[in-house]
Amino acid sequence: MKQSLHMLARDWRSGELRVLALALVIAVASVSSVAFLGDRVSRAIVRDAHQLLGADLVLLSDHPWNEEFIEKLTSEGLEGAEGVSFMSMAIGKDKSQLAGVKAVTENYPLRGRLRIAPRPGAPDAPATRGPARGTVWLEERLVTALGAPVGSRIRLGGAALEVAAVLTQEPERSANFFNIAPRLMMHGADVAATGLIRPGSRAWYYLYAAGAPQQVSLFENWARPRLERGQRIDTLESGRPEVRAAIDRAERYLGLSALLAAVLAGVAIALATRRFVERHLDGCAVMRCLGATQAKLVRLFGMEFMLLGLAAAAAGLALGLAAQQAVAATLESLLRASLPAPGALPALQGFLVGLVLLLGFALPPLIQLKNVPAVRVLRRESGAPRRGTIGAYAAGLASLAALLLWQAGDLKLGGYVVGGFGAALAVFFVVSWGALRLLASRVLISKIRNRSLRYGLANLRRHAHGNAVQVASLALGLAAVLLLSFTQKDLVDAWRRAAPPDAPNRFLVGVQPGELQPVQRFLAAHGIAPAEFYPMVRGRLIAVNGKPVSEADFSDERAKRLVEREFNLSYRDELPSHNSLAAGRWLKLDENELSAEEGIAKTLGWKLGDELTLSVGGEPFSARITSLRKLRWDSMKVNFFVIAPPRLLQGYPASFVSAFRVEPQNAAALDELAARHPTLAVVDVGAAVRQLQGVIEQLIGAVRFLFLFTLGAGLLVLYSALVATEDERRREAAVMRVYGASRAQVAGSQRAEFLAMGVLAGLLATLGAAAIGEVVAQRVFELDLPPSLGLWLAGPLAGLLLLSLNAWLSSRKVLRASPALTLRDSV
Repeated sequence: MKQSLHMLARDWRSGELRVLALALVIAVASVSSVAFLGDRVSRAIVRDAHQLLGADLVLLSDHPWNEEFIEKLTSEGLEGAEGVSFMSMAIGKDKSQLAGVKAVTENYPLRGRLRIAPRPGAPDAPATRGPARGTVWLEERLVTALGAPVGSRIRLGGAALEVAAVLTQEPERSANFFNIAPRLMMHGADVAATGLIRPGSRAWYYLYAAGAPQQVSLFENWARPRLERGQRIDTLESGRPEVRAAIDRAERYLGLSALLAAVLAGVAIALATRRFVERHLDGCAVMRCLGATQAKLVRLFGMEFMLLGLAAAAAGLALGLAAQQAVAATLESLLRASLPAPGALPALQGFLVGLVLLLGFALPPLIQLKNVPAVRVLRRESGAPRRGTIGAYAAGLASLAALLLWQAGDLKLGGYVVGGFGAALAVFFVVSWGALRLLASRVLISKIRNRSLRYGLANLRRHAHGNAVQVASLALGLAAVLLLSFTQKDLVDAWRRAAPPDAPNRFLVGVQPGELQPVQRFLAAHGIAPAEFYPMVRGRLIAVNGKPVSEADFSDERAKRLVEREFNLSYRDELPSHNSLAAGRWLKLDENELSAEEGIAKTLGWKLGDELTLSVGGEPFSARITSLRKLRWDSMKVNFFVIAPPRLLQGYPASFVSAFRVEPQNAAALDELAARHPTLAVVDVGAAVRQLQGVIEQLIGAVRFLFLFTLGAGLLVLYSALVATEDERRREAAVMRVYGASRAQVAGSQRAEFLAMGVLAGLLATLGAAAIGEVVAQRVFELDLPPSLGLWLAGPLAGLLLLSLNAWLSSRKVLRASPALTLRDSV
């Protein structure tokens, strides 16, 4: 231990370990800081997204909940709230309107806030509790429909209730366009006075639970097997799938950010370790001459590396923690939410990644150092790496890959990124070696008159293997930086396009065929953007491939619910513009064929070629599935589970549905439309759209911030990788100076060598970033990534400028150093 500490101190004073230690500190700091921030933001996102559900867990039932559930919820230490929803006519002074009534306890919601305003159009504010007894809160369109301003009284069943506020936002109000009635919210204790809920009444009963994740999970596991028919549990995944999809994508982005930081760390550690080994081969040979055994060398250097690794990893963790803590206030302001306290898992991940990075690239050199022959003192050779060295490299890389997959938290994302960069490294090395050999061919060099250029190209051939390693490593690091700088912008833009600012905020449901043209003319006359109307037919699945279908055939709760209810069917000639084919071909208009949404097909086990038998109005028909469609349910556009050719469904009763955007100044026109056509329903999903867009904007802000943080760390790591070959260049320049080369020739040869390597590294990095970005976008994020001209221009330029800067800095150091002292130190 004492001798290892002495060696560590000596190597540190002489600068032997500074590049390696700096690379390791930066690597651990970048990985741990991104992991800390990613973990905190991910937990904050999930925590805040539960506000859109109103609780951590929601239990729904079509009949009152057994007291056993309420008692169990309380005994588990969870906070609970109750609610019931039903449809009923609300009556104003001289008007009436069908309302979606929701009666809740005063502590609703457990997550998120209700927002209310004193009058329609006035600024809203968060409510500290639900409606008080004897009062109701009405949505703005219900206030208008009933002519019931705040302070007036309405009748609901047998109860007279005061309008106390205008309800502007409700956490769990989803974008389901069959929530067609405007909301009326009241206190749960007033339901009995209305007399509206009696045995057999159609109502949904809610039981809300919130608390520590472990307690919520225990309660869910207890409740799930006790659910009866007509009961279900909604979580963030099942209750708000459009929000869960956004959160999943954000978590994958954060995982990508941490993975790229780790890739850059690996590049720096590998090149810094190479420099350390080259500087210690001669010292180990001298120690062997003085009687040191192989085991002694392994113990000494192993302990030195372990001490260095522990110190550097600890410093990196402290730096990472300090960095993320320093930006936490800014990030909280960006997200407009507080972040949870840092957890221990990111610290463990950063520490392990640092140690594995060091040992994975330190063990092979240690094996090589212990095998250095004493004769190297005279002949300066150590022989080629042995099988044990190659095996140690493989073991280190495999351990690092496993840690990166663990850190990513997503096997699919981790596999694509780690596998992609691993394959890219191998391809980069082979292409670099071949290109450098070709560029420095004797035929080409013999035709060059400029001595500096000829010397530079000759160096490419003389060090083809080492230069190929450096070009491949630099290309890999630069590919990660390009992926951060360019590809992430395209990914974020594609993500934002999924829920654009002009997303539809109104659904028009129940338009009868005879009303279609008058409604279209009305919308056009009032300056509302033309909307496409889709025919909608209600049908029930009764058989698949001739076999009757029932709820008992499925174990999945969602599959059971789908089989129990009617589907929304539609017919059209062409594939909807916001859908894409995932498999199969589009419909032949003269055949009995169907196109199914791939999600419901997966849930119900449908495959291409399956024959579905559906019943519409009691009349069955059969058709085969010829295509599966991919669509986004969070796009706020009209989508259908099943689409058929017009000839198959046109004979059945149908209504029309549409989605469009209405600006605030045109909203009043829709009340006039509803008055002219009382059978149709105008569904305002603006609140749901605003909630979803707000979540997405918060996620994008967090992702972009973390990408910038990783980019800064990556540039520092890339710099440490560039200076790792400084000693070799300095020795070569000293030899050239001794043999009479001028300062200009030395600088020119290095510039020529670095420029060639820079262009090659930039081209390879661009190819790698484009290919990996495209695969990750399509296979992991399920987004279309358009080609980026900026990427193809910036990649080669970045490689050229980066290596040019390195050549300029390197030549300055070389020309300032004495050739005699440089050669003496290297002997």
